Amino acid sequence: MHNAMKDFKKYFKIKASVADVYNALTNEQMIEIWTGDRAVMKTEANTPFELFDGNISGINLEFQENKKLVQEWDFGDTEAPSVVTLLLHENKGQTSLELRHTNIPDEAYENITAGWEEDYMGAIQALYND
Repeated sequence: MHNAMKDFKKYFKIKASVADVYNALTNEQMIEIWTGDRAVMKTEANTPFELFDGNISGINLEFQENKKLVQEWDFGDTEAPSVVTLLLHENKGQTSLELRHTNIPDEAYENITAGWEEDYMGAIQALYND
């Protein structure tokens, strides 16, 4: 039996430099500040990561400083890896962030997309919106 998989793509505007946003995405201490939870993160390919005290975990696949972050998210036993690609673009001193998340299990889709918008990107936007 095949579980349905979905993809999610969205752009987010963040009132901060590309360097600041990249730091918020990849620096363990910064992640703990905006998530309010324990994180595990090393900016090296093929290292494990954990966000939100292990509620999200997987493997870091690729880092391009201030440009790109690629991760494989673990949803248990799925047939195809669920891959998150975050692309950062400078836009008038702010950051346009392109999120692509592929192969999200159907039953997790609503939870994950709401999480991206509120708990993840919403928290990063809030960090820089004072």
